[in-house]
Amino acid sequence: MRQPIVGYHRDEEGHWVAELACGHNQHVRHQPPWVERPWVTSDAGRRSRLGLELRCVKCDRGEPRDNPPP
Repeated sequence: MRQPIVGYHRDEEGHWVAELACGHNQHVRHQPPWVERPWVTSDAGRRSRLGLELRCVKCDRGEPRDNPPP
């Protein structure tokens, strides 16, 4: 199921995590050459992707909402 990004926070290791409208969280890393997400490295880039829909595998599996970020 695809869900829009509604916000971001950093995890305990400093990696960016997208907060999805469904209440799940998903890491959005820029790790070339495997994952190309240069937009995640700047505030403007992250803001430009608010509303972008990502596939939420947690929704696909029927998992409960994630805990809110600290």
